[in-house]
Amino acid sequence: MGIMIKKPADVPGSAAPAILIGLFVAFGGVLFGYDTGTIGGILAMPFWRDLFSTGYENTEDGQPDVSPSESSLIVSILSAGTFFGALAAAPMADLLGRRLGMIASTGVFTFGVILQTAATAIPLFVAGRFWAGFGVGLISAIIPLYQSETAPKWIRGAVVGCYQLAITVGLLLAAIVNNGTKDRNDTGSYRIPIAVQFAWAIIVVVGMLILPETPRYFIKVGKKDKAAKALSRLRRLDVDHPALVEELAEVQANHEYEMSLGKASYLDCFKGTVGKRLMTGCLLQSLQQLTGVNFIFYYGTSFFNNSGITNSFTVSIITGVINVVSTLPGLYLVEKWGRRPLLLFGAVGMFVCQYIVAIAGTADPDSPSTNKVLVAFVCIYIFFFASSWGPVAWVVTGELFPLKVRAKCLSMTTASNWLLNWAIAYATPYMVNGGEGNANLGSKVFFVWGGFCLICCFFVWGLIYETKGLSLEQVDELYAKCSKAWQSKAFRPTVSYAEVQDVRRSVGGRHASLADIEADAGRKRSMAHVEGGNGYGGEKAAYQV
Repeated sequence: MGIMIKKPADVPGSAAPAILIGLFVAFGGVLFGYDTGTIGGILAMPFWRDLFSTGYENTEDGQPDVSPSESSLIVSILSAGTFFGALAAAPMADLLGRRLGMIASTGVFTFGVILQTAATAIPLFVAGRFWAGFGVGLISAIIPLYQSETAPKWIRGAVVGCYQLAITVGLLLAAIVNNGTKDRNDTGSYRIPIAVQFAWAIIVVVGMLILPETPRYFIKVGKKDKAAKALSRLRRLDVDHPALVEELAEVQANHEYEMSLGKASYLDCFKGTVGKRLMTGCLLQSLQQLTGVNFIFYYGTSFFNNSGITNSFTVSIITGVINVVSTLPGLYLVEKWGRRPLLLFGAVGMFVCQYIVAIAGTADPDSPSTNKVLVAFVCIYIFFFASSWGPVAWVVTGELFPLKVRAKCLSMTTASNWLLNWAIAYATPYMVNGGEGNANLGSKVFFVWGGFCLICCFFVWGLIYETKGLSLEQVDELYAKCSKAWQSKAFRPTVSYAEVQDVRRSVGGRHASLADIEADAGRKRSMAHVEGGNGYGGEKAAYQV
């Protein structure tokens, strides 16, 4: 096996358009990352603290500030908005389509940015963060949906993983802009970082006006001609090219087969193998948050300040740079190692780092050496997260579900991410800070995050299937045939859904299992092979999307 990720020689056409489109769509992650990253720095800005304070004084420096409960509300309300936005993404993406859904989502996000920019008191600021969060929630579910439905299977993991890369770039940009405005003694200190988000929104909207809708969405709504044109644009093949016709036929046959097994209601998302996949996706996204990564980016500046580390804004920039750079090897390894090994690698590494930080910070919290250990192992922890759980959680959830319920299931897995994001954002001030009614855990909070990283190891081994190199349709076959996640690496696809549908219609096999119908298709191929007198007609394998 070479070190390069190369397009398979037997795949016709060009993958460049689909890859470039997927990379551009990933830019929407900048909205997510930047909006998440700005608040940590804004909460530490002297002017903002004085302007938005309702009379509370910070016990650490004696300066005006928002209270822990107000800080908790301001930070967590964005995640509450994203939770509801993610749930609303499914009807929007199915009604308007993936492309127009992205444009509408960006409009909602922009409304929230307007409110935050105009705010000079907590109520309007909180309202703006809710609506910005609602827009981010919509975007965060639709982007991996769009990418998964357009990217070639041999590089789909890297393309979808670029969404996480864009999130890390957004976090880094937020840290840089915050650092540049933090010392301003006017409303520009916080309005400039917030208003910069208008630029990201404009870029996303202009791009999505140009890009095509996904072929799989057109198949879902019965517009096969438009699906062929969209796929032709993605693959740089004529609409009547045999490979394009076969790929489209396989997608359509798989969708028809799935629809023959049941409806596409929310209730159907919880049945059979789809229910198992939904549970896997929701747990994966929840555990991604419970590793504690957003503790660093939401409260990192304040935490480093309280730990006695000077120039905590600079530390935030450093962690942001590490987050971006460390995501790059993850985009490569997700296609070379696969999903399962990379997630296990990350979980073990994060577990070790979290416990070192917790032990060092608890044993000698006031030592300068301890501060260096805190920063060093937080940075190493970010490397393990950014190269594994950061991108791969989005990759896996984007691949798990059949077309008929893909938008619904993906919205629920994304909502799980945001629900835990909200819970952590809301609870962290009470867990970490001192004072009456607070747990005053300080560095001990890393014992909590480390414990969840250990749980991540067992979760990956028992529930994450290896989907590297499979088309979205072949993932359905994987779950139909393989009952244990640790056996999934040996799976090889053998089903052609076009043949399955043909057999199902001819023998009335509506309620037969996939294995039985596949066996009938195999017998039919054998007969065609004998009658035809050559090896080509009966040797059709499952098409590689």
